[in-house]
Amino acid sequence: MTSANDDLKALVRTIPDFPKPGIQFRDVTTLLLDGRGFGLAVERLAATVGEAPDLVAGVEARGFILGAALARELGCGLLLIRKDGKLPGATIAEDYALEYGTDRLAMHVDACSAGAKVLLADDLIATGGTALAAARLIRRAGGHVVGARFLIDLPDLGGAEALRAEGIDVASLIEFEGD
Repeated sequence: MTSANDDLKALVRTIPDFPKPGIQFRDVTTLLLDGRGFGLAVERLAATVGEAPDLVAGVEARGFILGAALARELGCGLLLIRKDGKLPGATIAEDYALEYGTDRLAMHVDACSAGAKVLLADDLIATGGTALAAARLIRRAGGHVVGARFLIDLPDLGGAEALRAEGIDVASLIEFEGD
């Protein structure tokens, strides 16, 4: 699917040595600034989804943007998965590993009903730690993760494969080799 999306790939800016030396940061904000490109990206991602889910789960923060647009396109609700401590009311949370330490994601306990079909959405899949934590949260709430959609995949980092190993259907529009 990636070669068909070279027009979108051209809209992604690469910032070398951010956030640290040797990292090639893939900045989707330049794609989001292009109204036509953003619209095409949402349409193309939505076209990869078979049966519409009950919810699209947007992972903080750029996943909120993509998740909201996909939810609108697919005619379903939006589930927010946030950094711990950002949601009012009762939440459940899940720790996940970072390169140096851990972080924690949370969602409202009543945001996902048992049996709900949920599609994960985020701007980029790298190592998969954040997406896997989000999937665990949804499953703990009784939801069924029907897939995960990303604008960008960094396949050398293995995140998409890690999600597939958990039985999650994964699709992305653009791939960048390397880090």
